[in-house]
Amino acid sequence: MYTLKKSLGQHFLTDENISKRIVNTLLEKPFQRLVEVGPGGAAITKYLLGIPGIEFKCVEIDDEKVAWLEKNYPALKGRIIHESFLETAQPFGSPFTVIGNFPYNISSQILFKVLEWRENVECVIGMFQKELAERIASGPGSKVYGVISVLMQGFYQVGFLFEVDENSFNPPPKVKSAVIRLTPLDEPVKMKSERSFFVLVKTAFNQRRKTLRNAVKALFTPEVLEDEIFNKRAEQLSVADFGALTFKMK
Repeated sequence: MYTLKKSLGQHFLTDENISKRIVNTLLEKPFQRLVEVGPGGAAITKYLLGIPGIEFKCVEIDDEKVAWLEKNYPALKGRIIHESFLETAQPFGSPFTVIGNFPYNISSQILFKVLEWRENVECVIGMFQKELAERIASGPGSKVYGVISVLMQGFYQVGFLFEVDENSFNPPPKVKSAVIRLTPLDEPVKMKSERSFFVLVKTAFNQRRKTLRNAVKALFTPEVLEDEIFNKRAEQLSVADFGALTFKMK
């Protein structure tokens, strides 16, 4: 059939019920263009090919999987982008949805790629390591609330949908998995600029045990740093708080 490559973080979904549940979740919202990340053994792909009236592409870096997919699913010929998702150009010039059982070793990077494309990404439905899924969806005060939580929630509403057992995969990963959905906020969090927002959030959480006053002092004037909000630590601030602070940065 094909070989599994640990170097690519490959854990192929084998539970048909989970595959169908993911696709049913996808169909809850209308879309015209769809991109699948890492089709692998076609556990989800075979159902996506049956969706009528959409433009469909998938991104697969593994030569062996591309050959296997084209042989076993001829409808995929001309629809496979044979390169790394992290290096590919936007697959469509108009709004599209992203779906996938994301390779766990690059799943955070995939989300940052989605942020780069956010003007056109209208929905993401992805399988992640459960720990990362919880981090993306977590709110202020949580021990797992961090950079990726704030950056994603600055632009997307995050829905934690359901957990997936290790035995749903071949080979079974050593961790549990979960499926989440990202949908664009009607209005992104107000911020001075995306760059200032990213810099502030990453700097604040880089020293999360310190108060903001000590963690981000290089980004603000001494006068601004007198505000009481700087007595807090990064994990205590809401996404909106971070956005508001960008307007006070140097």
